Amino acid sequence: MAEPSDVQHLVKQLMAGASPEENKTLLDALMSGQVTSILDRLKRDEAPTLLPVPREVRGFRVRLDLRGAKPPVWRRLELPGDLALPRLHDVIQAAMGWSDSHLHRFRTGHDHRSPFFVTHFDLEEGEDGTLEDDVRLDQLVTAKGDEIWYEYDFGDGWDHQLVVEAVLEEPPSTARCTGGRMACPPEDCGGVGGYEELAVWVRSGYDDAHLPGVFDNAAHAHDWLPIDWHPDHFDVEEANAALAIAVAEPVAVTGELAELAEHLERRGIRLLREVLGRPFSHGPTEVTEAEAARVTETYRTFLDIIGDGVALTAAGYLPPRVVEQIAERTGIADWWIGKANREDLTYPAAEIRTTARALGLVSVRKGRLAPTAAARKCGQDPLTLWQHIVGRLPLGSRDAERHAGWMALAVVGSGTPPEDWRSEISNLLFAIGWRSGHDRFSPPPANSDTLTVLSLLAGAARLRWGEIKSVDFAVASTARAVDRRPR
Repeated sequence: MAEPSDVQHLVKQLMAGASPEENKTLLDALMSGQVTSILDRLKRDEAPTLLPVPREVRGFRVRLDLRGAKPPVWRRLELPGDLALPRLHDVIQAAMGWSDSHLHRFRTGHDHRSPFFVTHFDLEEGEDGTLEDDVRLDQLVTAKGDEIWYEYDFGDGWDHQLVVEAVLEEPPSTARCTGGRMACPPEDCGGVGGYEELAVWVRSGYDDAHLPGVFDNAAHAHDWLPIDWHPDHFDVEEANAALAIAVAEPVAVTGELAELAEHLERRGIRLLREVLGRPFSHGPTEVTEAEAARVTETYRTFLDIIGDGVALTAAGYLPPRVVEQIAERTGIADWWIGKANREDLTYPAAEIRTTARALGLVSVRKGRLAPTAAARKCGQDPLTLWQHIVGRLPLGSRDAERHAGWMALAVVGSGTPPEDWRSEISNLLFAIGWRSGHDRFSPPPANSDTLTVLSLLAGAARLRWGEIKSVDFAVASTARAVDRRPR
């Protein structure tokens, strides 16, 4: 009997025209059941066919359908033909309502064995093939009825079909949604079958008789479902708002933040790209002297209290009288419950000292806390102190500390409301690969000295920790100045 490698060789020959003897050997292999798997492998390894890049860019009106969903879940999109596949991936995610938390793949046919385009993740996993980055939409479709397929989340297996409804001689300047029907299924709901069970339960008015069996009770299901999710809801304006964010060009950042953004981009994760693409992320990176005075007030007050230096207690803490001065003059005493005279029991005062030391403003030597040469150089000049702080951020020597710091800077610089800082930072850290303790499904906490500094610049000492309510434009400019600082 022929070996598998011999059979694969003969199959290839047969496709090009084989001799009668070779056909007989192939028939023997077919009878043994070897050929089917080899044909599957050959089909899977076949390279996708690409059309030449057209001389003129045209647009396409396409219908995007989630295959298998009943009633149909679909979107109608108008797309420029020069849209690269990674950007088409962003468009599909945003228009449908997915969260881009799983892998994806573009194929040239409905069969999962059809030729496909590889992502950077595939390359890292040892796959060979045509990289999706190098492919445009108009190299795959040219006329009405042309189709491409997009698979998302290989576990749940969300298969999408894009069909060209019309060729547009005037291409749209950006992707837009003109229609659709039904809500996107919740992530990780178990594929089409799980989605349909959820849809029945929600449409029934959350009748316990229709509660999907994967949930312990209705409260469990409500906690798991996206807020206000209903299978019949679709709003074209909401879809276009999401598209505007998805296709926005991210601001150019430098250093390690740029490396982290590129790392996520290669893996098809657009969370950081969306943050850096927000209009606020493109804002100014300078502050006025008055703004610098306001945001650096807590640290200037701390340095003024420290003066030429302060002897620490035997346990290494600031003396009670100094802690009291810090609490009173920075505003901590106005809301802190207690005497606010012990550093180990007044964490806001302790964090001012800790971050001032991390910023290189004070140092400890022979039991004495004193200003550094850099702090003396800054003196009480707010703008010089602001520039020094920008030059020191993000804080931390370990990867986890720096990454948390970079994500804090990106989020704050994007104009995100302060009440959402921590959740956004945690989600970004989760996307990078950090986890909470040993739980691989839980995002890590957003805590970092960098976030503490940004909070202090935003007035956390005066306003109570964690109760900053509005975006501080000068603090956002400070974060952007770090992100775009020349390296």
